[in-house]
Amino acid sequence: MSTTKLYNKNYTEFNRSYQLVLPLNYEVLIPEDDSVRLLSQILEGLNYKKLYQAYSSKGRKPAVEPKIMFKILAYAYMNNIYSSRNIERACKRDINFMWLLEGKKPPDHSTIARFRKEYLADAMEDIFYQLVLHLHQIGEVNFENLFVDGTKIEANANRYTFVWKKAVNKNETKMFVKLQSCIEDINTTYGTAFTITKETLLDDIKNVLSYLEIKRQKEQIEFVHGIGKRKSKIQKLIEELQEYYKRQEKYNTHNRLFEGRNSYSKTDSDATFMHMKDDHMRNSQLKPAYNVQIGVEGEYVTGVGVFQNRSDSGTLIPFLEDMASHLKTWYQNLIADSGYESEENYLFLEKKEQTYYIKPTTYNKWKKRNFKKDISKRENMLYNPEKDEYTCHNGKQLKPTRIIHRTSVTGYRAEITEYECENCQDCPYKNKCTKAKGNRKMQVSKKFIEKRQKSYENIISEKGILLRVNRSIQVEGAFGVLKNDYKFNRFLTRGKHSVKNEFLLLCFAYNINKLHSKIQNQKVGKLLHELKTA
Repeated sequence: MSTTKLYNKNYTEFNRSYQLVLPLNYEVLIPEDDSVRLLSQILEGLNYKKLYQAYSSKGRKPAVEPKIMFKILAYAYMNNIYSSRNIERACKRDINFMWLLEGKKPPDHSTIARFRKEYLADAMEDIFYQLVLHLHQIGEVNFENLFVDGTKIEANANRYTFVWKKAVNKNETKMFVKLQSCIEDINTTYGTAFTITKETLLDDIKNVLSYLEIKRQKEQIEFVHGIGKRKSKIQKLIEELQEYYKRQEKYNTHNRLFEGRNSYSKTDSDATFMHMKDDHMRNSQLKPAYNVQIGVEGEYVTGVGVFQNRSDSGTLIPFLEDMASHLKTWYQNLIADSGYESEENYLFLEKKEQTYYIKPTTYNKWKKRNFKKDISKRENMLYNPEKDEYTCHNGKQLKPTRIIHRTSVTGYRAEITEYECENCQDCPYKNKCTKAKGNRKMQVSKKFIEKRQKSYENIISEKGILLRVNRSIQVEGAFGVLKNDYKFNRFLTRGKHSVKNEFLLLCFAYNINKLHSKIQNQKVGKLLHELKTA
């Protein structure tokens, strides 16, 4: 046998004794209760107008219909297949994928990647919330209790490509001092009166460079380069200013990309460096990541938000507003952990007539014996609301002295009342009460204390206890499944918009799997887990 025949691409030529195989009917091979049938049934009822708008009417017709392509992607994510090459392989080998293709030729990995990144970009959010509304129609979601939580998921960016705002500001300040010295040198040498300001720095440098260039041309000075060549004074000044101009352009780019953050990654400028929970070495290693927020009801993910903030408190309001814009309704109750507690959030939820069950950050401390015995804590002082005075352990009054206003990162302006003790001199309890040399001072936000107390009373009620237990089961359980069972710990795409679409697709697949599981286990319609009785 010749070498050419041995290595022929068509392996069937090696053996002519193959039995004739008729085309298989995939409908017979797929079980009646398979999740792929549920997926196909639900997706047939959705509106794909936005998805089809992404395709040009003048271009050639796609080999695989967009609706079928979405089915393929959704089913791949349902089975923890995220790589476009692995999805292509599944389309060629897996019967369920072949059934979804409806006899069409399997798409290659580049087609799948392009569909996910480009064509699905503006339609994924609309399709996801269509599924949530479908779950509402069949009674799986009531828009009553929203359990909110967040987690940090690593971005598809190199770990050591960080840019720090503090370092940029420091280097920019140093350069400005050197630039001022250079301008003074030019003014002294040529008798000019150039000035520079930080607001118009690039334009100021351009003006000086234009002046020096005209002067160079008048004096017919030629620039020299290389070893052994002596540069003229004007060449040195022009080259120095050009270098400062380039550096300032780079600093301006950095400051524009920060967008209120303290860091970003060069390979994914939307990602922020954050502390991750998988820090096994406990050395506080920072990784580029996104703060992903989800809202859960009935164990289904009903809302998704992707943020660059490292803390959760500043994400709640934009997350809820985005959800409401798609669902056209507001939830009755909101349940969240202490990371979402803030005066701004409390007031926002009251304005939207939502009952909040947010655990105070001091909730666990309040229950400790040493906290109850700590005389320095405001909670352990008597308060007279009529006189607006606190009474300390020694019987002295702390009276309001001034009002302070503080503005948060989000722009919220809080009103703080400062109280001062009438006389701490010769007080036998001063060492236990304060470290101040003078009288004891205390700053209190009255609104915040009022709303915190209300939230505390909500969470310790019978209903509050039930909702808090369900928050741990439902929203934290959802993240546990997504990160551990689905093995989704790092994004494949880059950029905030692409990352959000990728996570929406994952949650879409999660919801289909959850519905399939509840149908099979006969738990449809069960929105809350009951408390276990002793």
